[in-house]
Amino acid sequence: MKIKKLLFLIPAILLVTVIYSVNGQSNPQKFKDLEWLVGKWTRVNAKAGESGYETWTRISPVKLSGKGVTLKGEKPIFVENLEFKIKGNDIFYVVMVTGEKQPTYFKLTELNKDGFTCENPEHDFPKKISYKKTGNNVKATISGNGQSVDYNFVPALK
Repeated sequence: MKIKKLLFLIPAILLVTVIYSVNGQSNPQKFKDLEWLVGKWTRVNAKAGESGYETWTRISPVKLSGKGVTLKGEKPIFVENLEFKIKGNDIFYVVMVTGEKQPTYFKLTELNKDGFTCENPEHDFPKKISYKKTGNNVKATISGNGQSVDYNFVPALK
């Protein structure tokens, strides 16, 4: 009787392990390396008359949620919902722009404790999104097709 239970438990344990791995739970360190993003960041190089910010929240050990906003005066003129999440065996930076029907997925291709790069060569623009932390500041760069736009951020005042 005990052998039958053991024979049942071994495949069950293996199945749970595979599901755990496929759902990305084996990648918590990668998400830990992204957690420096959590908080509110104020853009310091917006166009004249505009301002902007990004906010990031840790939803779970393997999911970060963010929002990017550009304001003209106090009126939002551009809003995007952002997310880091696992799809299959990869981590993606997901961008959903207000008014768009579908989100755009950028695959995480480089990651270290002070920055990351995500890419989607099929997207029109940008094809690449990179963030680099230097001290307390963050520089985000979107690029592709010979173009590049920098977003310089500092921690928001509390």
